[in-house]
Amino acid sequence: MSVTAVPLQPVKGSYKLWIWLGVLAAAAIALALAWGGTRAPVSSHLDADGFMAWHKNQPGIQTTPSGLQYQVIEAGSGATPAEQDGVVLEIRGTLRDGKEFQPKTPMRFQIGQPMIPGFTEGVKLMKKGSRYRFWLPPKLGYGAEGGQQNELSDQVLIFDVTMQELVPAAAIRQMMQMQQQGAGEPAGQ
Repeated sequence: MSVTAVPLQPVKGSYKLWIWLGVLAAAAIALALAWGGTRAPVSSHLDADGFMAWHKNQPGIQTTPSGLQYQVIEAGSGATPAEQDGVVLEIRGTLRDGKEFQPKTPMRFQIGQPMIPGFTEGVKLMKKGSRYRFWLPPKLGYGAEGGQQNELSDQVLIFDVTMQELVPAAAIRQMMQMQQQGAGEPAGQ
């Protein structure tokens, strides 16, 4: 049995140089990605005011004159709620670190009832079927309630809100009148 030897050509020096440059470039890119992945986001080091100032320049974020920031995730249709209109919402509230302070839950309220100022302002921007995300600075959240300090008073509140129904104030008044009339009739008639 014989083995046939195949002569190998030597690798040119310039090819070796390109191979080593490629290996070094790949190592540098891997190191940069690893270092960048361990750094906390810029926004996590900021206080509430600093975060709101930084956040307003992010893509898709809109800011009202009061300082409420919101993002339209899904546009709805129809009218926006006015004073005394009723709304049926699904809400979820979190803090900047992702900690949930309001689990996802249905909510009904009438515009004009006592509520967190920034939340009411944001709901007034929505249409039926829409989904928004609100960022409330402390002055529009629980910090707006002077004297009643709690652990959320100095926090940016983030709400994910879906408007499921919008009931005009006229329809609410009509329902209330019908209930009052029904309650005033004697039983058995």
